[in-house]
Amino acid sequence: MTTARKSLNAFCILALGILLSTAPLALGSDYEGVKVTPLKKTTTTTSGQKVTYPKTDAPEVTAVLVEIPVGGETGWHMHPVPVYAYVLSGALTVEMEKGERYPFREGDALIEVVNQAHNGRNTGKVPVKLVVFYTGVEGGPITVKVAHQ
Repeated sequence: MTTARKSLNAFCILALGILLSTAPLALGSDYEGVKVTPLKKTTTTTSGQKVTYPKTDAPEVTAVLVEIPVGGETGWHMHPVPVYAYVLSGALTVEMEKGERYPFREGDALIEVVNQAHNGRNTGKVPVKLVVFYTGVEGGPITVKVAHQ
């Protein structure tokens, strides 16, 4: 494993810990001047689905920056693995197959649905920027495009 990959993995683990915490982490109290702000703690996804983790001996975390232009959308897709995101800028509305819509804006943390078709649309006036973490299986898919009916 390359040094860059090890660093990315360490960053992802740290970021997920911060993202999912509601109490100050030991990390914050271990270093002078470090502030930990809880963003989200939940046992369910955006749609109310119970959070689950892949059962595997080959876990893999993928961290990406997603940018959606004004009026743009992700296209209908689903994730076979847990996905966590943080909105850096913009306004995003996630639509589910049955028409439910969930709005997110700058500063929101979201826990994406697993194996449920959805589409993200930029409904704001600036590009949407998301930091997204996929907790999957090494070599496995993290996003699958689907047809919307």
